[in-house]
Amino acid sequence: MAEEVVVVAKAEGSIIGGMIWMAVISILLFWLPVIGPLVAGVVGGKKAGGVMAGMMAALLPAILIGGLLFVFGSALTGIPILSMIAGAGALVLSLAGVGPLLIGAIVGGALA
Repeated sequence: MAEEVVVVAKAEGSIIGGMIWMAVISILLFWLPVIGPLVAGVVGGKKAGGVMAGMMAALLPAILIGGLLFVFGSALTGIPILSMIAGAGALVLSLAGVGPLLIGAIVGGALA
């Protein structure tokens, strides 16, 4: 008798896909201050495929947007020192709003 071996491959998630899901759900649930980002983080972390991937999907957009504002702020103001201070403030504000999203991403990544 020949035995059949069935291999079930688990589809790995995508950090980009997790970021997109987090962004869309965060926008749709903006009216729920803590619950909205938490739900978006859980879904995005699960779509990202793991805890580390979920954390990257939650933190990467905030770091990229804050960093771009920090670097390219002088193009908007023409005063480099003032623009760096404003860009640093934008980086801190973008990272400050990521708390519930990050907690949800950790939970969602653990569920994946």
